Amino acid sequence: MSRFRRFLRWTFLGIAAVAILGALGLGTLYLVVSSKLPDVQSLRNVALQEPMYVYARDGRLMALFGETRRYPVEIGEVPERMKQAFIAIEDNRFYEHGGVDYKGVARAIWLLATTDDKRVPGGSTITQQVARQFYLSSEYSYTRKLAEMLLAMKMERELEKDEIFELYLNKSFFGNRAYGIAAAAEFYYGKSLDRLSLDEVATLASIPKFPSSGNPITNPERARIRRNYVLQRMRELGFISAAEERAAQAVAMHAAPHERPVEVHAPYVAEMVRQEMIARFGGDVLTKGYHVTTTIDPALQAAADLAVRDGLRTYDHRHGWNKVEQTFELAEGEDAATASARLRGIPAQAGLLPAIVLRSGNGTADVVLASGTTLTLDAASSRWTGRTPGALLTRGDLVRVRRIEPETKEGETPGPAAKPTWQLDQLPRAQSALVSMEYDTGALRALVGGLSFAGQKFNRATQARRQPGSSFKPFIYSAAFERGFNPASIVLDAPVVFRMRRGQEWRPQNDDGRFLGPMRIREALVRSRNLVSVRMLDAIGVDYARRYISNFGFDEAELPPNLSIALGTPSLRPLDIARGYAVFANGGFRVTPWFIDVVRDRDDKIVFKENPPIACRGCTRPGGTSQAAAQVVDGFNLGPAAPPPAAAADATAESGPKPAATPPADAVIAPRAIDERIAYQLVSMMRDVVQRGTGTAAKVLEREDVGGKTGSTNDHRDAWFSGFGGNVVTSVWVGRDDNRSLGYREYGGKAALPIWIDYMRVALKDVPLASNEPPPGMIKVAVSASGRLLPTESDGGLTEYVKAEDLERMESYVDYGEEDAPAEEAYDIF
Repeated sequence: MSRFRRFLRWTFLGIAAVAILGALGLGTLYLVVSSKLPDVQSLRNVALQEPMYVYARDGRLMALFGETRRYPVEIGEVPERMKQAFIAIEDNRFYEHGGVDYKGVARAIWLLATTDDKRVPGGSTITQQVARQFYLSSEYSYTRKLAEMLLAMKMERELEKDEIFELYLNKSFFGNRAYGIAAAAEFYYGKSLDRLSLDEVATLASIPKFPSSGNPITNPERARIRRNYVLQRMRELGFISAAEERAAQAVAMHAAPHERPVEVHAPYVAEMVRQEMIARFGGDVLTKGYHVTTTIDPALQAAADLAVRDGLRTYDHRHGWNKVEQTFELAEGEDAATASARLRGIPAQAGLLPAIVLRSGNGTADVVLASGTTLTLDAASSRWTGRTPGALLTRGDLVRVRRIEPETKEGETPGPAAKPTWQLDQLPRAQSALVSMEYDTGALRALVGGLSFAGQKFNRATQARRQPGSSFKPFIYSAAFERGFNPASIVLDAPVVFRMRRGQEWRPQNDDGRFLGPMRIREALVRSRNLVSVRMLDAIGVDYARRYISNFGFDEAELPPNLSIALGTPSLRPLDIARGYAVFANGGFRVTPWFIDVVRDRDDKIVFKENPPIACRGCTRPGGTSQAAAQVVDGFNLGPAAPPPAAAADATAESGPKPAATPPADAVIAPRAIDERIAYQLVSMMRDVVQRGTGTAAKVLEREDVGGKTGSTNDHRDAWFSGFGGNVVTSVWVGRDDNRSLGYREYGGKAALPIWIDYMRVALKDVPLASNEPPPGMIKVAVSASGRLLPTESDGGLTEYVKAEDLERMESYVDYGEEDAPAEEAYDIF
């Protein structure tokens, strides 16, 4: 055999051996890689990360939570032009190949083998990109590329093309936390997919390849080049005409951030929802696409926000100009644009925009807003301060300004000559909280935790603990009525001294420093007499009162174990006070505040529906008994034990047994907290507080069903008004976070009640009057102004409804004479 033939034979054998070894190696690699490939069928039910949506009760958006913006769409909802744009730039043979573009792969392998580049064009098809996005890392290696190819082919065998394309469009990252084409369209253009123009479609299609460097907001020039290339490819593939290409390329880049619009502003409630959802469903709840519908009423929430803002501004203006927030050292000649940049990161709060003073003098001042807009503030803008802006401000001061729109009549639009004005203002020194809920169900309708969530996220409605002052007295009165007192009972309003264990003395005082002698309990509440509350509490016992008052939903441990609770010294949340007042308004039931109504998953399946315990006066219990029947809980009589005495039958005719109500089949009846007759008495008395007591300002609402109680604490640190009307109970607190005084004579009726009135004016619009009929087991009696029981047939005197069992006590009346009242009495406080 010739040398040449031997050479050919050995060459052939060598090539064959290499081929066999290569085949074995590739086969082994294939088996190793393919054995680790995931089951692509799981992609049919893949759960893409979506934010959590929070809605008001009418379905309007209240908040979006989650780092990922994604709104998955089905392929049928994607416009044809949008699909064509992605096909043109990413994979023009997508609907033809089996998952792999072999020319592109060969080019990638060659570049990896012949260059030092670690990242080279890979020729990845859309299918390969989906495989990488869902299952593989972004590592550049032969092994990963092979796995990607094998997985792409497997996907093509088991999934439809449109299924793969839909996954790609919903999974791709478009920058700025936007994942998926729908979220990208909303963020960059504020549009839905069907409203996008051709140039916008091309721009979006160009982003996924370079989501950072090719971003149309941060790098519009590079994004324009990429957009034009997409349009060129679309024309080359016959998707658009040359004329359409030229027209779209001529459009200027105009992408801008568009956050999904929040239609109902309730940030404190939204944060409560976020925390509650995490507590219920776990920490990943913000990525599962839950849709949460709350109980919040948009109109009432807007009214609550406006009432708090206006009330705090009115309070603050009463106390005059305070001082600027801070002063910047502006460079000499610093222009408005440079100065406005200093405002970056300083949020607007409750419509109060931050501004920097550029010039001050001659009674005016020039200021610049964060937007770069400059304003001149004249004397009219600071009239409320009594001084001109030129006298108040210096260059570099950080101040607040408020835009005031021209006034128009309802239904009219401002004329062309009407222009907004600007007022110099300041952040109020006080804060406020408002809680409003349906007293029969506990559903929150509005909640405000402070002036501005942007300024401070601390929720004073649910987190702040403040002393309620005299607004706590109705709970003391309720406990006393359980022990036999009634609205006509006489208690001394006279000085008293309590000696404590260590020899110290406590001398409680009335706010006005005066003493009115013996007086009916109804009048004591109307006039908010401290000493009457203290004497009643001393008579019934502190331990008893604390146990009784805990039935309203308060933690007994939060109630100080001494007589000071008669003056409202417990530290309680506004939400707690509102819940307590709901017991009076709903006839004695303890409802629980709630705010999440329905939770749906991404497929619109209900995963939670609230069914709260409700108040139901006279509802029939299982077995035929009524809620009005006698109940004794923890030693407290929570209902009439027997029908009224025969001797009083005529007097009780109008308050006799009422037909039992029938609750809905799935209704849960709330537990009874207090006797419904006591609830009736307190509602009647608190209506009097509005009609002729410390809450008379609320008479402006012109509703006889409105009732409530003011509250103030030592040195005017806290101001309250809590009350009810129609179908809601509302509690308002005003105070300072640093616990300093609100100022001289800033009582609850002055600082808090105006906020309550402004809110309730909206909350009670077109709402029927709430009745307050005496329940069974009450007797109508006539009493004198001094509390003496008059004969039933008497035409004179004052009318009261008392519990049937209290009638005998009234008949043993003790006649207090003011001249016989001791000037000062001493009791042990413990």
